[in-house]
Amino acid sequence: MNIILLGPPGAGKGTQSAGLVERHGMRQLSTGDMLRAAVKAGTPVGLRAKEVMERGELVSDEIVSDLIDAELAAMAPETGAIFDGYPRTAAQADALDAILARNGRLLDHVIELEVNEDALVERITGRFSCANCGALYHDTANPPKTDGVCDTCGSTEFKRRPDDNEETVRTRMQEYRAKTAPILPGYEARGIVSRIDGMAAIDTVAGQIDAILAS
Repeated sequence: MNIILLGPPGAGKGTQSAGLVERHGMRQLSTGDMLRAAVKAGTPVGLRAKEVMERGELVSDEIVSDLIDAELAAMAPETGAIFDGYPRTAAQADALDAILARNGRLLDHVIELEVNEDALVERITGRFSCANCGALYHDTANPPKTDGVCDTCGSTEFKRRPDDNEETVRTRMQEYRAKTAPILPGYEARGIVSRIDGMAAIDTVAGQIDAILAS
């Protein structure tokens, strides 16, 4: 089983990918994580990516595609892949088709987590974490039981990601609509696209994804 999880940043792709890994033994292929791991390990692709990043440039589609190709080639054929954050563009979608074909795999499902932009802004701008243990919180949805004190470790130090602000979130939504959403019609023509309310409860979304995979 090979699937793509689509949706703008904050839609819950990472959370749902982690659940699929736990429930079904699939492999999450998150390009950001894979790039960092390849650079740290000093793999051939990682060294190429490091040179580009050290010049302050964006890593090319070719490098990202080579990274995914290498990961799939190293995976057991029976292990399903979850593409999280890739493809982002039509060119990457074409590259993924070629990569899957080279590795004897088929794309089974493309699942889009749909979101309400205003609600997504509230979700992202309200999240923060414990600076000590990393426990996750939200201003309204999941605040600490005692204000200012981490439930897990008792620390009183918290942090927010600098890009968790309204301007950044809305910019990312615009980029998603402009670059990523246009790849959906091609997948729809194959009859493999499903859409889920990404603003629903995590367990609800997980159950709907499992139902799609079982269909």
